[in-house]
Amino acid sequence: MDIAIVTGSGGLIGAQTVRYFSDQMDLVVGVDNDMRSYFFGDEASTRWAVDELETSLGNYEHRDLDIRDRAGVAELFSSFGSDIELVVHTAAQPSHDWAAKEPFTDFDVNATGTLNLLEATRSSAPDAVFIFTSTNKVYGDTPNRLPLVELEQRWELDADHPWHECGIPEEMSLDNSVHSLFGASKVAADVMCQEYGRYFGLKTGTFRGGCLTGPGHSGAQLHGFLAYLMKCTVTGEPYTVFGYKGKQVRDNIHADDLVGAFDAFRRDPRPGEAYNIGGGREANCSMVEAIQLCQEIAGRELDWTYTDDNRIGDHIWWISDINKFKDHFPSFKLQYDLRGILEDIHRHGRDRWQAS
Repeated sequence: MDIAIVTGSGGLIGAQTVRYFSDQMDLVVGVDNDMRSYFFGDEASTRWAVDELETSLGNYEHRDLDIRDRAGVAELFSSFGSDIELVVHTAAQPSHDWAAKEPFTDFDVNATGTLNLLEATRSSAPDAVFIFTSTNKVYGDTPNRLPLVELEQRWELDADHPWHECGIPEEMSLDNSVHSLFGASKVAADVMCQEYGRYFGLKTGTFRGGCLTGPGHSGAQLHGFLAYLMKCTVTGEPYTVFGYKGKQVRDNIHADDLVGAFDAFRRDPRPGEAYNIGGGREANCSMVEAIQLCQEIAGRELDWTYTDDNRIGDHIWWISDINKFKDHFPSFKLQYDLRGILEDIHRHGRDRWQAS
């Protein structure tokens, strides 16, 4: 029997991972205890997504398990043993704003929870592929020291800089920067995942995502940038832009594209590798540009305000250089550009948001 274990299975990437691999595995076991509602309130609850998976997929089993529960995680993995072919770890405390409220919770979920999963995999399913969703926040605010140029609607990297054409590569240093507590907890998990690959030979792959997005996102103010922006545009809920004149730039990758990258790695794993993954130069925008596009797609104005106070450790400009991953997996191609991402979010989310 081929089994996949997906943590954070009610979240954006977790749920899409479950759906994708349910066609390839005999059984997909989802682990999610709806911590999102604790982090961000009832509007961010992932229960609806878990209910949908349980209803629509005949080979999905759900476990309401906290990844901080070391004994519970070990028991789950030992119950399936070597039948586990794949572990995709997407569960996390995902907000650098929220992390400052409860540093122990943030670190225990992001760092200790990841260690629990790695060790359970090594003990019970050492031949399984282990995929970890890290974050570009592991680089801290180092990207803000790049030579940036202010344009009318965005900040942009100086055209003479060697990273201008493709974006920021994995060679950027993780040291000597302000990470936020969230970034620091994810650094610990990121490095531990690499170490289990390089030291123990576990088939680990670390994916440092930028903005991960798609219609499955339960967008909230502190997490889920594009989904929350479109939700506010559709519903009339006010939106606040934090700092950098609204010209801060992010690349965005659709959940379908990210899970496609997971599958490419699963088929030809490279133990211990870390990849910057995002929309790259193919799918990126500033806040101002994203607002304009949301308004155009939704056919209504967004009620938004601006504050000069940027979030600690936040990036002014981030575009991922995804060429390392493309070099390792030449068949991988992004299927969604920025407009396609936002149209998909709008199409699937508008009725749910208006009914809530």
